[in-house]
Amino acid sequence: MSRVGTFGQKLYSGEISYNIVGLRRRWYAISGVIFLIAVVSLLTRGLNYGIEFTGGAEFRVPSSSCTIEQARASVQDVGVTPSTVTELGGESIRVTTEAVDTAESLEIRASLAQACGVQPDDVSVQLVGPTWGGEITQKALTALVVFLALLSIFLAIYFDWRMAVAALVALVHDVVITIGVYSLLQFEVTPSTVIGVLTILGYSLYDTVVVFDKVKENTRGILGQSRQTYSQAANLAVNQTLVRSINTSIVALLPVAAILVVGAGVLGAGTLKDLSLALFVGMAAGTYSSIFIATPFLAQLMERNPQMQALAGRVQARGAGPRGAATASASGDELSGVEGGATDAADDSTEAMDRARARRTSSGPRNQPKKQSRADRH
Repeated sequence: MSRVGTFGQKLYSGEISYNIVGLRRRWYAISGVIFLIAVVSLLTRGLNYGIEFTGGAEFRVPSSSCTIEQARASVQDVGVTPSTVTELGGESIRVTTEAVDTAESLEIRASLAQACGVQPDDVSVQLVGPTWGGEITQKALTALVVFLALLSIFLAIYFDWRMAVAALVALVHDVVITIGVYSLLQFEVTPSTVIGVLTILGYSLYDTVVVFDKVKENTRGILGQSRQTYSQAANLAVNQTLVRSINTSIVALLPVAAILVVGAGVLGAGTLKDLSLALFVGMAAGTYSSIFIATPFLAQLMERNPQMQALAGRVQARGAGPRGAATASASGDELSGVEGGATDAADDSTEAMDRARARRTSSGPRNQPKKQSRADRH
């Protein structure tokens, strides 16, 4: 049996367990720092919107006969400062400028053709108005609001309203961090970026629902026992799905990383770069939030319930007993480092053996009539 399989089985059974829920303040601090950096960057640096959102002109010229510097200089000769000049796949150069009129676009086109040694017809021109980008933004926001509303209703019905709140917190965490990375790196925000951000919402939700489903299974009927708090059961669920979450994330991130590095870095495809960066950052943040943010935050909300607080008191009282010391652990931030179902099973087995021993002791020796000798019978 492989080591990974053995490790996963030990996590699932509770033989090995990491105190993820109990150390939630640590994860909150890490996410808080990253979240704050993203927000400050958005407020100070802003986003580098593409011409699809701000409006402008795009010129594409074959790059076989000129360089990026030559293309930039040819546009500046016309009296227009280019916004971006990038090479796409080694086959063409893409030049974007602010909004220009038809006469200026023809001058830029002729200047680029002369600098690159091609015919003016070989230079493609696309004029984009800002209203098109505004329509895309409006539709994206509408889709986001509808998605979040349906998500909240589904989670509240299938799981619990607290799970809906925890899932929304994780989604906001993922989206803000992803957008913040675009602000920090000043990557151009295009419609492909919007598609990528909307895509990561579904991925983050999927990973969170997988963990929540296991939490629901582990906490079913939890109020009817006194061996495990809600936080402990939730922590066990996170450990049971930890290997699956990591494996799923690696499988999903590898092809996205290939697109980001090979497609954008080697081939220079701008559209692939815009889409793959959003997917890569969003998937990584979604995996982190489903494990270290959503479930600990859910446990924190549930522990505020008076019934869960009473359960935590019973577990603590049970842990104060002579045999309960092995199973005692505080709820919330005081979770022990190793916990799980293996301790509960051992405790149940110990209690069963004690009861059997007590029955044998109380019954005493078996009083059977003595067998009479043959002489006494005669």
